[in-house]
Amino acid sequence: MSEDVRPIVIKRIKKVAAAHHGGAWKIAYADFVTAMMAFFLLMWLLGSTASGDLQGIADYFQNPLKIASQGGSGSGDSSSVLKGGGKDLTRTSGQVKKGDIDAKSKTINLKETNADHARKAFEERETQMLGQLKENIEKLIESNPALRQFKNQLLIDITSEGLRIQIVDEQNRPMFDTSSADLKSYTRTILHEIGKALNAVPNKLSLSGHTDAAQFGGGAKGFSNWELSANRANASRRELIAGGMDEHKVLRVVGLSSTVLFDKNDPLSSINRRISIIVLNRRAEEALLQEDGKADAVEVGGGQGIDADAIASPPGSSGR
Repeated sequence: MSEDVRPIVIKRIKKVAAAHHGGAWKIAYADFVTAMMAFFLLMWLLGSTASGDLQGIADYFQNPLKIASQGGSGSGDSSSVLKGGGKDLTRTSGQVKKGDIDAKSKTINLKETNADHARKAFEERETQMLGQLKENIEKLIESNPALRQFKNQLLIDITSEGLRIQIVDEQNRPMFDTSSADLKSYTRTILHEIGKALNAVPNKLSLSGHTDAAQFGGGAKGFSNWELSANRANASRRELIAGGMDEHKVLRVVGLSSTVLFDKNDPLSSINRRISIIVLNRRAEEALLQEDGKADAVEVGGGQGIDADAIASPPGSSGR
């Protein structure tokens, strides 16, 4: 066959396209990424949440209906019929609007500020009043011949508790008979004059008796410097009242033995034997009332409620 008549063969290749798989894998991958993000977010929240908050969350999921019915976080805001909400899931009170919280806080702060100012002003007036009483007693000592000769034995100062008046022994002029709670005649005179002056202020008093460190050398068994100091403090109380002081001004009578020495370098010094009268300021008075629980207690040895009147002072051989 000649090339001119050769048949033309046309080959047609039929292409078959691959089957369409769709985009389902994309959705699955997106779900996986979202789940991982939520998981790591949960881990971060659990790591940064306090144990109390975690307990509140656990309580909510254990009984959510109780939280919803009785109030608490997630049960609605302040505009809901069911009052609740708040940061603490254990709260039972409803959520309060921020404006209400700020107003209440300002009111409370204002009241506290006013109370602080009032107390501070009162304490300043009280300090001035006690300072004036100190000056009056000092003038009384200078103007009264019966007191002026005992000027060195009368020590007056202002302390954190109030106005303190200390009547101390001198080597040759003690306030009490030896080893006894019997006052010398001049000690009675001093206490009578001071008792009258103390009526000028309404403040309560605290009386404390002190001895030196010498051991009590005789008398009844068990009688010591504790009992002696308490008896002397109570004897001073009676003389203050006999001089005209209101008996209701006395808040506490204490025997401290030699625990609070005036002269720590010389525990046997005569100046350690003294009676301390403190005109209490309001702060010290409130502290004593909270500590003691009652105002008529007579204490011996730092807190024992022993009536000093019931302790008899036996004859002793001590030099105090």
